[in-house]
Amino acid sequence: EAEIDPRDAVAGVNLANALRSLGRIEEAEAAADRVLVVYPQNFDALLEAARARLAQGDGFYAIDLAKRARQIAPKDWRPMTLLAVAYEQSARDDEALAAHRAAVAMAPNEAAPLANLAMFQAGLGDLATAETLLRQAVTLKDAGAPIRLNLALVLGLNGKLGEASVLARQDLPPEQAANNIAWLREAVAKPAAGRSYEDVTKAGS
Repeated sequence: EAEIDPRDAVAGVNLANALRSLGRIEEAEAAADRVLVVYPQNFDALLEAARARLAQGDGFYAIDLAKRARQIAPKDWRPMTLLAVAYEQSARDDEALAAHRAAVAMAPNEAAPLANLAMFQAGLGDLATAETLLRQAVTLKDAGAPIRLNLALVLGLNGKLGEASVLARQDLPPEQAANNIAWLREAVAKPAAGRSYEDVTKAGS
């Protein structure tokens, strides 16, 4: 449909979303950008373009997109949480924390912004706060497997390997769950100061 009618914004956005879900991130980015060429203020295309850049680790280039989306829908939490992650990837931690907190305040009953704040705290080494936030997030109705796996990751890094193993086995095949728990056992043996953000997120990826 997007090829038949390049001016069909809905088809273009849906194409970008589908490509991103398949891991074809560069194609997803291009599909969203094509919509924005025709409709620069299309809210959903701005979100998809930002998500594609974040998926590639190009947070700096997602900042403007998220800000533009926020201007269009200032009460929608999604641009704010995308902006928070974009700031994270740009090493602008103070702005990231403020944006994460703002997203949570805007949508206290949504799991995603709460989980994003939790993983930001985990990346800073505050695993206790991350665990508290993730335990809250998994009780919310839209919490899915990625959030439960993030909780398993943080629990494991906090030394609660038994509980982490139970959670991991709910959403992962046995071999992958076992590999993750083995990684966590090794990670727990490292000093916390020796773990990077990549270490913290590795097992849950």
